[in-house]
Amino acid sequence: MRPLDELINKKDSAWPLIQKWLSKARNKVEVLPVSKHQADKVLCDLQVTTRSSLGTVAYHTGGILFDNGWLRFLGSGHNLLPRNLSTWNQFDTQRKARKLDGGLLIADDVVGGFFALNRGLFDGKIGDVFYLAPDTLEWEWLEMGYSEFLYWACTGKLEQFYETFRWNRWEEGVKQTNGNHGILIYPHIWTRSEEVINPARSIVPIEEIWNINMMYREKFGCCSY
Repeated sequence: MRPLDELINKKDSAWPLIQKWLSKARNKVEVLPVSKHQADKVLCDLQVTTRSSLGTVAYHTGGILFDNGWLRFLGSGHNLLPRNLSTWNQFDTQRKARKLDGGLLIADDVVGGFFALNRGLFDGKIGDVFYLAPDTLEWEWLEMGYSEFLYWACTGKLEQFYETFRWNRWEEGVKQTNGNHGILIYPHIWTRSEEVINPARSIVPIEEIWNINMMYREKFGCCSY
């Protein structure tokens, strides 16, 4: 297990490049301030260096919010996004992530879509990003790594990706939602009921949405990765 000083790469950090991406982002972005104490702990738990994009986001940000907080990249934690990469993944004393064995949860959207890095759980390239889509409850291979995913969040057409999930004046609901919460839509998005014109939306802990997704995945036999 590498100590902190071996994980901080001052000569070849990915941070300058990521700052450039963020400064030129087409999507609205907010980089949350970092707490050094928290950043040190999260980086040690992850055991990745700041030469990597993941390590850099963990060490240099409290998290990154896109589109008023619709899409949330986890960092080392902040008041607007209290969860961090360590606490959300439930690292144990051996620095093993227990929440998603074989995967690392790195980001999520406000309506309950979750993004994870493949660490052996999914049938696909190790290190690539998979998306638990709220309309299918299936893990979808995005065929890109963390750096590409972050670049896409900066420059990609988020409005097109999330077109079927958004509603009129969705920004108002998102602005009221803390990063530890999400917007639970009922009937659930995966029912795809065209008869429901005005579904109910309520702000709940994001943990609750995660647990609901996992419960229904098990109920429906969605065990393939």
